Amino acid sequence: MTDVAGDLTPRGGNATRAAAATAVNPGATDQATAWSVASGPRGRGASSNAWRKRLEIFFFVAPALLLFATFVLLPVVQAARYSVFRWNGLGPMDNFIGFQNYVMALGDTVFQRSVTNNLTIAVLSIAIQLPIGVLIALLLNRKFPGQTAMRVIVFVPYVLAEVVAGVIWKLLLQPSGGVNAFLEAIGLGGVTQAWLANSSVALWTVMGVLTWKYCGLAIVLLLAGLQGVPEELHEAASIDGASWWQTQRKITIPLLGPTIRTWMFLSMIGSLQLFDMVWILTKGGPDNATSTMATYLIRQGTERSQYGYSSAVAIILFVISFVIAGLFQKLVMNRDAGDDKPKQRRKKVSR
Repeated sequence: MTDVAGDLTPRGGNATRAAAATAVNPGATDQATAWSVASGPRGRGASSNAWRKRLEIFFFVAPALLLFATFVLLPVVQAARYSVFRWNGLGPMDNFIGFQNYVMALGDTVFQRSVTNNLTIAVLSIAIQLPIGVLIALLLNRKFPGQTAMRVIVFVPYVLAEVVAGVIWKLLLQPSGGVNAFLEAIGLGGVTQAWLANSSVALWTVMGVLTWKYCGLAIVLLLAGLQGVPEELHEAASIDGASWWQTQRKITIPLLGPTIRTWMFLSMIGSLQLFDMVWILTKGGPDNATSTMATYLIRQGTERSQYGYSSAVAIILFVISFVIAGLFQKLVMNRDAGDDKPKQRRKKVSR
């Protein structure tokens, strides 16, 4: 039988080799079959398709990765390099000081206050804008005359450029501006003041402007989330005798959880990196009452030419934002991914 197998092997293909190997050694059936499939036309075709898919993925992902590396990773690496030098932006970087810039920044009371202001704005943005956004989104989701026009009006402030909105509000909040004039017209002249020049109310004034500017984003995202709430649930609740408010509190708002968490993440990251609106309104003043990490960074770099020091502040800002975003992702955002796991397990069990 060995001679027969030897005679058949040159003339046959993969199937002949597998048959010959089986005739010689019946225990090698599985190995021969696997070798035949892997080396046959189907095996080569599957391997070719796999490589083709990898090349397609690389072709579409490579430009995005290149842009990300060029405009995100490279600037971070360059800032980390600048941060260990005392450098004024001109001439060679030859005064290496290690982590001294980081020590100076973390020990500066102005920078500490800037970090506190950023965290305060982040918390207040969520605490103020979320209830307002949910309430207005629920109202705008109902059918009434002028619904589309109201949605547009609510979203207009967010569409305005920060520079335009900042200049408008800076003029309105002047001592002789429109806000004080309106308060005097309605008999509240006693509360008029220099809203942006009083350190005790400047941060709250900026917070009011930020709420007006960015609350539209929360409303639009929540309106989009409301479109995914099945109408059958509202009808069932109405049949059971639930009021409109009970339906929203027990059904609609819980189902908006993923949308609310996504908006909270965007709001928090935007608050930590806040710069343009504060810079236009107050430039961080008065007396650093509205200073943020970004305005502190720009002031140190552009006005005092301490580019090495400002680069260290930029790295600290990056680390704080990265850590907070990671913690939020792990502790809050992962709830949405965790909600799908029981469903997957139930599907596997049913199979």
